[in-house]
Amino acid sequence: MEQATKWVIGNWKMHGTLAANYELIANIRALIPTLDDRVGMAVCPPFPYLVQVAGLLEGSGIALGAQNLSANVRGAYTGDVAGAMLRECSAQLVLIGHSECRAYQHEDDELIARKVRAALDVGLVPVICVGETRAERESQQTQTILARQLDAVFQLLDTAADSCIIAYEPRWAIGTGVSATPETIAEVHGFLRSCLIAKDAKFAASTPILYGGSLAAGNAREIAAIDNVDGGLIGSAALRAEEFATVYRAFLGV
Repeated sequence: MEQATKWVIGNWKMHGTLAANYELIANIRALIPTLDDRVGMAVCPPFPYLVQVAGLLEGSGIALGAQNLSANVRGAYTGDVAGAMLRECSAQLVLIGHSECRAYQHEDDELIARKVRAALDVGLVPVICVGETRAERESQQTQTILARQLDAVFQLLDTAADSCIIAYEPRWAIGTGVSATPETIAEVHGFLRSCLIAKDAKFAASTPILYGGSLAAGNAREIAAIDNVDGGLIGSAALRAEEFATVYRAFLGV
């Protein structure tokens, strides 16, 4: 998959029907008939709809993503989905470590790192989600938490060969409609960039850092103008074609 310098990725979470998916993709394609090479676009439907949505995206340039994967290649892991299965369904990228997976499925840093490695090993681009809880932020632990989450992944990365995307999700902003302030976003994204540079400057230069906390049409332009913000991981706004298209255009600067 071509690695754009910026990305707008829609996470559909546990939403969708065959009919609704068809309408949503048709409307997105009508609003954005041609993608700009500077900003990639992807959608991440639930597992049962991957094959359907792959067909709906054909010829659009919009990438297909999955919402998670197993750290295992195959075996007796009921309910899990292997990376190779996602590739066979035409997925090109995969969300890993999303705040809801950390919170509800109790995924820890070590498991998330293994999932990142599993994705890379089959040619999927991992969208590595990092972020702190409200309690962690209020106790001034944001940088400590983010560095710990990244360090776990770094131990299994070959930065000379691996293509990744980082997504900052302040867990206290997910689904609340309350976005972090521009000052907070700038501070955290700058810190994340410094962590990547400390690991490998070339890797840092080629790795987009997305913002993923209640990003929508109303605040997209303001957030897109912040240094080190290379796109967005969009939740509910990705289920509304006009709003998703507005966010995409914001990162194009049009």
